[in-house]
Amino acid sequence: MAAESVRVVQEEQEEEEEEAAQSDLPPRSQSHIQFPPRLLAHTRSLSHTHFGAASQKKRTCRLTHSLSAMARGENGTHGGLATAGKMLKPTETLLDAKVPQQTDLSQKLSVCNKLCFAIGGVPKEVAASATAFFLQIYLLDVAQINAFQASMVLFIGKAWGAVVDPVVGFFINKTKWTRIGRLMPWMLGCTPFLVVSYFYLWYVPPFASGRFVWYLGFYCLYQTLITCYHVPYSALTMFLSTDQRERDSATAYRMTLEVLGTLAGAAIQGQIVASAHRLKHCQGHNSTINAFNNSGGADVIRSLVRSEEYMSHAEVYMIAAGVIGGIFLVCTVVMFLGVKEKDDPYAPKTEKQIPFHRGFIMVMRHGPYLILTAAFLFILVAIQLVQNNFVLFCTYAADLREHFQNIVLTILVSAVVSIPLWQWFLQKFGKKTAAFCGITWFMPFTMMLVFIPNLVVAYVVAVSSGLSVAASLLLPWSMLPDVVDDFRLANPYCKGHEAIFYSFYVFFTKFAAAVSLGVSALCLEFAGYENGACKQPVAVVFTLKLLIGAAPVAFIITGLMILLLYPITEKVRLRNKLHLDELWKQSSTSRSSDVLGVM
Repeated sequence: MAAESVRVVQEEQEEEEEEAAQSDLPPRSQSHIQFPPRLLAHTRSLSHTHFGAASQKKRTCRLTHSLSAMARGENGTHGGLATAGKMLKPTETLLDAKVPQQTDLSQKLSVCNKLCFAIGGVPKEVAASATAFFLQIYLLDVAQINAFQASMVLFIGKAWGAVVDPVVGFFINKTKWTRIGRLMPWMLGCTPFLVVSYFYLWYVPPFASGRFVWYLGFYCLYQTLITCYHVPYSALTMFLSTDQRERDSATAYRMTLEVLGTLAGAAIQGQIVASAHRLKHCQGHNSTINAFNNSGGADVIRSLVRSEEYMSHAEVYMIAAGVIGGIFLVCTVVMFLGVKEKDDPYAPKTEKQIPFHRGFIMVMRHGPYLILTAAFLFILVAIQLVQNNFVLFCTYAADLREHFQNIVLTILVSAVVSIPLWQWFLQKFGKKTAAFCGITWFMPFTMMLVFIPNLVVAYVVAVSSGLSVAASLLLPWSMLPDVVDDFRLANPYCKGHEAIFYSFYVFFTKFAAAVSLGVSALCLEFAGYENGACKQPVAVVFTLKLLIGAAPVAFIITGLMILLLYPITEKVRLRNKLHLDELWKQSSTSRSSDVLGVM
């Protein structure tokens, strides 16, 4: 019986060598996955692809016959063959055989696993929310650097973070597998340094002349370290499960908690530092200051009051930074304890990873990735513009200085509540449809706030905008794994490309955000923004209205027009899933053949 088993395996190898010779491909080793030629064609054709059914059926019949003979008791002294006969029933083919490691990867994720994974994304969003809503006004009104310097800090810092993304992706691609995974060491290693850099970003140094260099240096350091955390965390999605629905579910958990993190960041930062933007010297601006205008005492009083205020303002910002730093540490530990990173289930262990430069070229030639990245690049730029200028708009253009923190919280609460709605919607109607419905909703309400800037309208706009914010956060990270799967089917022999996809996606979005933030701050400088003033010139007010209304609408329309070209519809996505299942079965067959060959 052992001789029969060896003969079967040898016949398989001969057939594979003949097929390889016919297709001008070198024969593969037993440890590699056999991909029929039709699978190597791009899978977006409308016809169903068959995976070498005839040859597969012939091999399966031989192996089934051999295994059936083993199961009928022809074990004799061959104890190992008897064990194999017990493992596989007589009626089972090798396509039905279970490989333990693959089975573990395709199991459903527990709620605990999903929660721990989602908690890992919370601190990044807490910090991002605080910097998005408050860093610009902090640099202008608390750190007291001029608008041009603030624009340089924001632009260079964001651009530096964008440049660092592919560099981090390159080093992650070169990282070897460890006992805790390939991505997890990056997140654990950078967290302590990330907390320190974030704290000093919100510290006002005692010297005034070098503050621009101080904030530029620590903002670039913060962007570097947050990239070292975020790129591997984003790529971790592909190593949780092979099931698209499980990954989508984990992404929904992640987005829900990340929006909660954004809410927490705005709440912590907003409530702690709200007093820093209720300038006491503005409350008596029309009475006390005007009384001294003729005597020249107004500037003296204003400078004395401001110096005392800014000292206390700096302290409350440091308290908020300390709280957010503690959140970083706690959430990273929870993620490490509750998430197990798993290796690529589709590529064999002996497959070499593709070189970074070759992987970059292949990724940049993948059409669905370029379309998705370009579309959400414009959409996220619009969201960034609103985030970074919303506090300034409420303070100087809408006369909502006392209410901006509550309006921000309303937007984020609405976003948190609507995440499950969008998760249901994308499963029911598809991700592309959900993107159009969710993001289009943002435009009319943003324009409404610009033209009707009162408190009631502001809260209506906040609730409505929260729906679009949730869609803009959930959908790109839910659609990106589908693009990676599509790339896997078009390039089935490639391994180690996930970090390239995620790092360059973050690179493009960060770089676009850097340009938009730098340009918006420069616009305020050219309009004549006055640091710490109670009232800004008319040109500044008009500029803020453009940055909140017309500019985001133009970017969103452009992004949606590009998204029309996105080819991965629900029909294509489901077909890709079927093909990936076949690919998994091919891997199972190859590994099972290796086991029989050894026996």
